[in-house]
Order: sequence, then structure tokens, then C-alpha cells
Amino acid sequence: MSNLDKKGGTQNRVEGAAKEAAGKVRGKIGDLTDNRSEQLKGKKDEIKGKAQNQLGKAQQNLDDTDDI
Repeated sequence: MSNLDKKGGTQNRVEGAAKEAAGKVRGKIGDLTDNRSEQLKGKKDEIKGKAQNQLGKAQQNLDDTDDI
């Protein structure tokens, strides 16, 4: 079981959104400095954050259906 599985939906959504935003910033810095490595690392962080956010949404949806 990964650390993401142990976290609640809300926590994964918040952390995912933060990673996604940080990745966008890192990518923009790479654009401004013409640094391809930073651009790619920023995009990778952005995608990982988006995936974590989606996981959190799914976890919240499961929690909501458990309450029914």
C-alpha cells in the first residue's frame, strides 16, 4: 500500500493541487530561462499533482457512497 492510499481524499486533493501549481511554476521558470530540463521536470510535477488530485476526488466519491 502506497502513502497515497493511506491519505484521505481531501489531503490528496490539497497536496495534488499544490504539486500541480508548483509544477506549472517550475515549467514557466524553465520557459523563461530556456532550460529544457526544468520545463520537463515542471511538466512531470504538474502531471503527478493532477493525478494525485484525481485520486483524492475518487477517494471522496467512495467515501460519499459508503455513507449511503
